[in-house]
Amino acid sequence: MKLSRMIGAGAAVAALAALTLVTSPVGAEEAPAARARIGEQAPAFSLTDLQGRTHTLEQYRGKVVVLEWFNPDCPFVVKHHQHNKTMKDLAAKYKDRDVVWLAINSGAAGKQGAGQERNERAVREFGIEYPVLLDPTGATGRAYAAVTTPHMYVIDTQGVLRYQGAIDDDRDAKRVGRTNHVAQALDAVLGGQAVPTAETRPYGCSVKYAANP
Repeated sequence: MKLSRMIGAGAAVAALAALTLVTSPVGAEEAPAARARIGEQAPAFSLTDLQGRTHTLEQYRGKVVVLEWFNPDCPFVVKHHQHNKTMKDLAAKYKDRDVVWLAINSGAAGKQGAGQERNERAVREFGIEYPVLLDPTGATGRAYAAVTTPHMYVIDTQGVLRYQGAIDDDRDAKRVGRTNHVAQALDAVLGGQAVPTAETRPYGCSVKYAANP
């Protein structure tokens, strides 16, 4: 009798564990084996923009590169593109200082905000003047461990990652923060200084990766 109770209890624990795995938050099992690290070479990539042009990190060696993970239907992306012009204004401010700004959409086919047509429309809606690159397999997003839209990265002229994290310090869906972490990082890198806050916790919507990479 006691043995049967023990077996029954063990089965219940196993069932609970299985249920926990199934109901884990989306994205919990999407972490890449390696991630981009501050002070190390940023992961190489080759992605195509909405006009069919290929962009690689290597081709921008000698310039500072900003990567912005993008999903036009995410409220936090809308915050910085429509409610406010954070991204557009920053890209324009640093454009003449050899800073390249690239948006990357790692959404899989059929997912929120993904696809050529939706992103072409977003460029018109938001007035985006820099390339939007599509990463439907999610390979580049996973290499960078991009978890939110937006998730920001600043890479120096030698291809070394100098900042990763949030765009600013206000996680509200509409308010803009007092401190813009990307502007702070760009000023430091362009001035030959260490970035004062090299990593922050990004906020936004989860990146809509394919379920089976």
